[in-house]
Amino acid sequence: MLIRIPEVLSKQAVAQARSLLERADWVDGRVTAGVQSAKVKNNLQLPEDSEATRSLRPVVMQALARNALFFTAALPQRVIPPLFNCYTGSSNTFGDHVDNALRPIAGSDARVRTDLSATLFLSEPEEYDGGELVVQDTFGTQRIKLAAGEVLLYPSSSVHRVEAVTRGARYASFFWVQSLVRSNEQRRLLFDMDMAILELRQRDAESPAAVKLTGCYHNLLRMWSEP
Repeated sequence: MLIRIPEVLSKQAVAQARSLLERADWVDGRVTAGVQSAKVKNNLQLPEDSEATRSLRPVVMQALARNALFFTAALPQRVIPPLFNCYTGSSNTFGDHVDNALRPIAGSDARVRTDLSATLFLSEPEEYDGGELVVQDTFGTQRIKLAAGEVLLYPSSSVHRVEAVTRGARYASFFWVQSLVRSNEQRRLLFDMDMAILELRQRDAESPAAVKLTGCYHNLLRMWSEP
Protein backbone atom coordinates (compact mmCIF):
# COMPACT_ATOMS: atom_id res chain seq x y z
CA MET A 1 0.00 0.00 0.00
CA LEU A 2 0.99 3.60 -0.56
CA ILE A 3 -0.36 6.09 2.01
CA ARG A 4 -0.05 9.85 2.27
CA ILE A 5 0.03 11.21 5.82
CA PRO A 6 -0.61 14.97 5.92
CA GLU A 7 0.69 17.51 8.44
CA VAL A 8 3.10 15.27 10.30
CA LEU A 9 5.22 18.37 10.90
CA SER A 10 3.71 21.82 11.35
CA LYS A 11 4.78 24.72 9.15
CA GLN A 12 6.73 26.11 12.11
CA ALA A 13 8.54 22.79 12.65
CA VAL A 14 9.35 22.58 8.92
CA ALA A 15 10.77 26.11 8.98
CA GLN A 16 12.96 25.28 11.98
CA ALA A 17 14.16 22.10 10.28
CA ARG A 18 14.98 23.96 7.09
CA SER A 19 16.98 26.54 8.99
CA LEU A 20 19.20 23.76 10.35
CA LEU A 21 19.42 21.87 7.06
CA GLU A 22 20.38 24.90 4.99
CA ARG A 23 23.33 25.63 7.31
CA ALA A 24 24.45 22.01 7.67
CA ASP A 25 27.54 20.32 6.24
CA TRP A 26 26.52 17.58 3.82
CA VAL A 27 28.35 14.46 2.65
CA ASP A 28 27.99 12.03 -0.25
CA GLY A 29 24.70 10.13 0.13
CA ARG A 30 26.29 6.82 -0.79
CA VAL A 31 27.60 6.44 2.79
CA THR A 32 24.42 4.53 3.72
CA ALA A 33 23.70 2.85 0.38
CA GLY A 34 23.75 -0.87 -0.26
CA VAL A 35 25.79 -2.43 -3.06
CA GLN A 36 23.13 -2.00 -5.74
CA SER A 37 21.85 1.36 -4.48
CA ALA A 38 25.35 2.88 -4.41
CA LYS A 39 25.59 2.47 -8.19
CA VAL A 40 22.57 4.72 -8.80
CA LYS A 41 22.63 7.06 -5.77
CA ASN A 42 23.81 10.62 -6.36
CA ASN A 43 22.59 12.91 -3.61
CA LEU A 44 23.71 14.54 -0.38
CA GLN A 45 23.11 13.30 3.15
CA LEU A 46 23.63 14.50 6.71
CA PRO A 47 26.11 12.45 8.76
CA GLU A 48 24.36 10.55 11.54
CA ASP A 49 26.56 12.18 14.17
CA SER A 50 26.05 15.74 12.91
CA GLU A 51 24.53 18.39 15.16
CA ALA A 52 21.63 18.91 12.73
CA THR A 53 20.79 15.19 12.67
CA ARG A 54 20.89 14.95 16.48
CA SER A 55 18.62 18.00 16.75
CA LEU A 56 16.08 16.95 14.13
CA ARG A 57 15.69 13.26 14.88
CA PRO A 58 13.66 13.72 18.09
CA VAL A 59 11.47 16.30 16.37
CA VAL A 60 10.50 13.80 13.69
CA MET A 61 10.16 10.86 16.07
CA GLN A 62 7.93 12.79 18.46
CA ALA A 63 5.75 13.98 15.57
CA LEU A 64 5.33 10.39 14.36
CA ALA A 65 4.44 9.22 17.87
CA ARG A 66 1.64 11.81 18.03
CA ASN A 67 0.20 10.95 14.61
CA ALA A 68 -2.71 8.50 14.75
CA LEU A 69 -2.79 7.95 10.98
CA PHE A 70 0.88 6.97 10.94
CA PHE A 71 0.24 4.44 13.70
CA THR A 72 -2.77 2.81 12.06
CA ALA A 73 -1.07 2.71 8.64
CA ALA A 74 2.33 1.43 9.79
CA LEU A 75 1.53 -0.41 13.05
CA PRO A 76 5.15 0.31 13.98
CA GLN A 77 7.16 -2.08 16.07
CA ARG A 78 10.46 -0.30 15.48
CA VAL A 79 11.36 2.84 13.56
CA ILE A 80 14.91 3.36 12.37
CA PRO A 81 16.03 6.84 13.49
CA PRO A 82 15.38 9.27 10.61
CA LEU A 83 18.09 10.33 8.18
CA PHE A 84 18.12 13.50 6.09
CA ASN A 85 19.01 14.11 2.45
CA CYS A 86 19.20 16.84 -0.14
CA TYR A 87 18.96 16.76 -3.92
CA THR A 88 20.45 19.82 -5.62
CA GLY A 89 23.09 20.91 -8.14
CA SER A 90 25.03 17.97 -9.53
CA SER A 91 23.99 15.72 -6.60
CA ASN A 92 20.43 15.52 -7.71
CA THR A 93 19.06 12.02 -8.34
CA PHE A 94 18.65 8.44 -7.11
CA GLY A 95 17.96 5.78 -9.72
CA ASP A 96 15.79 2.68 -9.51
CA HIS A 97 16.52 0.57 -6.44
CA VAL A 98 14.97 -1.58 -3.72
CA ASP A 99 15.76 -0.83 -0.08
CA ASN A 100 17.81 -3.34 1.89
CA ALA A 101 15.67 -5.89 3.75
CA LEU A 102 17.62 -5.37 6.98
CA ARG A 103 19.04 -2.08 8.23
CA PRO A 104 21.47 -1.63 11.13
CA ILE A 105 20.86 0.87 13.89
CA ALA A 106 23.97 2.97 14.29
CA GLY A 107 25.81 2.40 17.54
CA SER A 108 24.28 -1.00 18.22
CA ASP A 109 24.29 -4.58 16.98
CA ALA A 110 20.56 -4.44 16.27
CA ARG A 111 19.13 -4.82 12.79
CA VAL A 112 15.61 -3.87 11.77
CA ARG A 113 13.54 -5.57 9.07
CA THR A 114 12.35 -2.92 6.62
CA ASP A 115 8.66 -3.50 5.95
CA LEU A 116 7.85 0.12 5.11
CA SER A 117 9.89 2.98 3.71
CA ALA A 118 8.93 6.56 4.48
CA THR A 119 9.79 9.97 3.05
CA LEU A 120 9.02 13.13 5.01
CA PHE A 121 9.07 16.05 2.56
CA LEU A 122 10.77 19.19 3.87
CA SER A 123 10.59 21.34 0.70
CA GLU A 124 7.42 22.70 -0.87
CA PRO A 125 6.73 21.37 -4.40
CA GLU A 126 7.12 24.81 -5.97
CA GLU A 127 10.61 25.23 -4.51
CA TYR A 128 12.17 22.76 -6.95
CA ASP A 129 11.66 21.23 -10.38
CA GLY A 130 11.84 17.46 -10.81
CA GLY A 131 12.54 15.44 -7.68
CA GLU A 132 9.39 13.31 -7.86
CA LEU A 133 9.46 10.11 -5.81
CA VAL A 134 8.49 7.37 -8.26
CA VAL A 135 7.23 4.14 -6.70
CA GLN A 136 6.49 0.99 -8.73
CA ASP A 137 4.50 -1.86 -7.19
CA THR A 138 1.27 -3.82 -7.57
CA PHE A 139 -0.60 -0.48 -7.51
CA GLY A 140 1.23 0.58 -10.69
CA THR A 141 3.73 3.41 -11.05
CA GLN A 142 3.05 6.46 -8.87
CA ARG A 143 4.85 9.82 -9.09
CA ILE A 144 4.68 11.71 -5.80
CA LYS A 145 5.63 15.22 -4.77
CA LEU A 146 4.03 16.17 -1.45
CA ALA A 147 3.83 19.37 0.56
CA ALA A 148 6.45 20.08 3.20
CA GLY A 149 5.56 18.33 6.46
CA GLU A 150 3.79 15.39 4.76
CA VAL A 151 4.94 11.76 4.82
CA LEU A 152 4.61 9.09 2.17
CA LEU A 153 4.58 5.46 3.37
CA TYR A 154 5.22 2.69 0.83
CA PRO A 155 6.41 -0.94 0.81
CA SER A 156 10.18 -1.27 1.16
CA SER A 157 9.97 -4.08 -1.39
CA SER A 158 8.92 -1.57 -4.06
CA VAL A 159 11.23 -0.45 -6.83
CA HIS A 160 11.51 3.31 -6.43
CA ARG A 161 13.62 6.29 -7.47
CA VAL A 162 13.93 10.07 -7.14
CA GLU A 163 13.90 11.94 -10.42
CA ALA A 164 16.64 14.49 -11.09
CA VAL A 165 16.15 17.89 -9.46
CA THR A 166 16.77 20.47 -12.17
CA ARG A 167 16.06 23.64 -10.15
CA GLY A 168 16.25 24.46 -6.47
CA ALA A 169 16.79 21.97 -3.64
CA ARG A 170 14.69 19.06 -2.42
CA TYR A 171 15.15 18.47 1.33
CA ALA A 172 13.64 15.41 2.99
CA SER A 173 13.87 13.01 5.89
CA PHE A 174 13.69 9.28 5.25
CA PHE A 175 13.39 6.27 7.49
CA TRP A 176 12.18 2.67 7.66
CA VAL A 177 9.61 0.88 9.77
CA GLN A 178 9.45 -2.68 11.02
CA SER A 179 5.74 -3.31 11.41
CA LEU A 180 3.96 -5.48 13.94
CA VAL A 181 2.23 -6.97 10.88
CA ARG A 182 4.77 -8.10 8.30
CA SER A 183 2.36 -8.76 5.41
CA ASN A 184 1.51 -5.77 3.22
CA GLU A 185 -1.84 -7.36 2.36
CA GLN A 186 -2.82 -7.96 5.98
CA ARG A 187 -1.67 -4.50 7.00
CA ARG A 188 -3.71 -2.94 4.19
CA LEU A 189 -6.82 -4.87 5.27
CA LEU A 190 -6.38 -3.69 8.86
CA PHE A 191 -5.90 -0.10 7.70
CA ASP A 192 -9.04 -0.16 5.55
CA MET A 193 -11.00 -1.74 8.40
CA ASP A 194 -9.79 0.88 10.89
CA MET A 195 -10.78 3.71 8.52
CA ALA A 196 -14.23 2.13 8.12
CA ILE A 197 -14.59 1.86 11.92
CA LEU A 198 -13.74 5.55 12.33
CA GLU A 199 -16.32 6.51 9.72
CA LEU A 200 -18.94 4.29 11.35
CA ARG A 201 -18.27 5.78 14.78
CA GLN A 202 -18.56 9.32 13.46
CA ARG A 203 -21.97 8.48 12.01
CA ASP A 204 -23.41 6.10 14.61
CA ALA A 205 -21.19 6.53 17.69
CA GLU A 206 -20.71 3.28 19.61
CA SER A 207 -23.39 1.32 17.83
CA PRO A 208 -23.46 -2.50 18.14
CA ALA A 209 -22.11 -2.74 14.58
CA ALA A 210 -19.19 -0.45 15.42
CA VAL A 211 -18.38 -2.46 18.56
CA LYS A 212 -18.51 -5.74 16.64
CA LEU A 213 -16.32 -4.45 13.82
CA THR A 214 -13.82 -3.05 16.35
CA GLY A 215 -13.65 -6.48 17.94
CA CYS A 216 -12.94 -8.06 14.54
CA TYR A 217 -10.14 -5.55 13.95
CA HIS A 218 -8.41 -6.28 17.25
CA ASN A 219 -8.83 -10.03 16.90
CA LEU A 220 -7.21 -9.94 13.46
CA LEU A 221 -4.42 -7.78 14.87
CA ARG A 222 -3.86 -10.36 17.63
CA MET A 223 -3.77 -13.11 15.04
CA TRP A 224 -1.34 -11.40 12.65
CA SER A 225 0.94 -9.30 14.84
CA GLU A 226 4.43 -10.52 15.66
CA PRO A 227 6.21 -9.92 19.01
